[in-house]
Amino acid sequence: MTAPEDRLIVALDVDTVGQGEALVDRLHGLVGHFKIGSRLFTAAGPAAVEAVHKRGGRVFLDLKFHDIPSSVAGAVREAAGLGVFMLNVHASGGAAMMRAAAEAAGAAGARPLVIAVTVLTSLDRKTLAAELGVASSVEGHALHLARLAGAAGLDGVVASPNEIRAIRAQMGPAFVVVTPGVRPAGATADDQARTATPAAAVGAGAHYLVVGRPITAAPDPAAAAAAILAEMRA
Repeated sequence: MTAPEDRLIVALDVDTVGQGEALVDRLHGLVGHFKIGSRLFTAAGPAAVEAVHKRGGRVFLDLKFHDIPSSVAGAVREAAGLGVFMLNVHASGGAAMMRAAAEAAGAAGARPLVIAVTVLTSLDRKTLAAELGVASSVEGHALHLARLAGAAGLDGVVASPNEIRAIRAQMGPAFVVVTPGVRPAGATADDQARTATPAAAVGAGAHYLVVGRPITAAPDPAAAAAAILAEMRA
């Protein structure tokens, strides 16, 4: 495993490039990886990615592509062209879609990591069963999707802290597990249903931890990031 500074990804879930730049500047020297999701990318597009790159940061493009295979392949090609180090698709798009994503990334000059979202951290067992018709447990469904992603040639998955150990046991140490839903001890869960502390997520075997509001909404984002990094080291 690499140092905590290389494993913490701060979510730039803000409205403007200027707000994102301000956060990157405040976290300079502490954090080098940043997530750009649908909120900021819809508002600013590739300019948001460029702004982070100009400040020396690396970008995880979190757009969760989910479409027919040819459309997803095209989106992955364009995302790879932006120079992001990692991007994601929805595993529920199926094996053919994920294979198309892997092949498109492989054809890129600098291949990004391609990972698949398993079960959103806002969902719980009741929602899976009652609204989405999934009969298995959350862990069982996430593990099924992780196996599907691995077989399709993807590098790893996005999964909540609760599923890390099972995925790690099944998929091995090289399979990348990116974990959102990370909350320091005593922090509110917000709209996340399945959470854990940074120490617990690291202890379970997560490669990367994605943290948003506990850092970005803190009075002092740098101090909040430093505290999370200290917990990861411990």
